[in-house]
Amino acid sequence: MKMIESESGGVVILELSGKIMGGPDATLLNDKLHELIEAGKVKIIANLKGVNWMNSSGLGILIGGLTTMRNNGGDLKLANITDRIQSLLMITKLLTVFESFDTIDQAIESFS
Repeated sequence: MKMIESESGGVVILELSGKIMGGPDATLLNDKLHELIEAGKVKIIANLKGVNWMNSSGLGILIGGLTTMRNNGGDLKLANITDRIQSLLMITKLLTVFESFDTIDQAIESFS
């Protein structure tokens, strides 16, 4: 997994790409979220446009990220979910847990 960070209107956008499969990916996202929390940034969007594969460990990483952000007064929202990841979230009923948006702009607006 690769991650590119940007910010818009006080919302941090983490553009994730590649495969999200646990192990080092979990550490990468978890460390980044804790770094953002320490900086007082708790409004996070995971842009999944470039994610082409995710296994159950990858889902666990997202759930862990959501829990971390909510426990620290923030939120983690999803944007640009590919059809493959969308069906995975639907099958596991995680679409009811995460707020997801078709575009980054819609996700940013949802924080205001």
